[in-house]
Amino acid sequence: MAVRGASHAGSWYNSNGRELNRQLEHWLGEAVLSHGPAKAIISPHAGYQYCGACAAYAFRQISPILVKKIFILGPSHHYRMSGCGLSTVTRFATPLYDLTIDQQIYKELLATKQFEQLPVGVDENEHSLEMQLPYIAKVMEDFKDQFTIIPVMVGSLSAAKEELYGDIFAKYLTDPTAVFVISSDFCHWGSRFNYTFFDKSMGPQIYECITSLDRLGMDVIEQLDASGFHKYLRKYSNTICGRHPIAVLLHAVAALKKQQQCPPMSLKFLKYAQSSKCQHASDSSVSYASASLIFE
Repeated sequence: MAVRGASHAGSWYNSNGRELNRQLEHWLGEAVLSHGPAKAIISPHAGYQYCGACAAYAFRQISPILVKKIFILGPSHHYRMSGCGLSTVTRFATPLYDLTIDQQIYKELLATKQFEQLPVGVDENEHSLEMQLPYIAKVMEDFKDQFTIIPVMVGSLSAAKEELYGDIFAKYLTDPTAVFVISSDFCHWGSRFNYTFFDKSMGPQIYECITSLDRLGMDVIEQLDASGFHKYLRKYSNTICGRHPIAVLLHAVAALKKQQQCPPMSLKFLKYAQSSKCQHASDSSVSYASASLIFE
């Protein structure tokens, strides 16, 4: 049984299980349960010293007693692909305990011929999926042998492919035992990210403009508007690294609405933060936002 190692532990988050547990417990205790039980969440994936407290607001909305399957959709930062990829291991390691991949659902996804299988090295090099794992392990600790994960690495998808994958995942979104974790940071601002958008009408300081820019995108996502999200990205080119996983979720919602197979839904952003407050052109920052989607 091949295991994907916790390759970013010790650098992006604490590799000591006891310390990590204490840290996650603290952040979850500070977060408020206000929009649950979640069917899907959007959670950031930077180092925990930057986004751990923000991510807790998303994971706090999950009701673990209801959950048997956790889909994790995260962007591919280093490996170029125009579709989505699945792991070739059977378990993902965390400093808390290992998480087991749902091989039956993997078989179903592979049967669509729309997923490639990823080498272990590619898997371990990517942080967007891994940064969700300790929180999943913590939230699900009382049911650690009663759930599986379905990690999916999402490439640079065309609008048509975002819709295609949305259609594929829609049926799983209606599964009462399934939750989706969408891994995404928001605006990456600064010359090192090749993105220095600044409109003073959106805020006199750079960090205020970034906030307004992110809020515009978050408002569109809250409206569950896939085409509106595409228009927003075309207009502002905001460097939301998980834009493709977010769009897949929005298209899954759209597919369910088209099929008239779901109750009313509501998505709300619960927490927003920035790694630093940019005030000068030489500054840089990354934004983080946590959201929860519920069936009403």
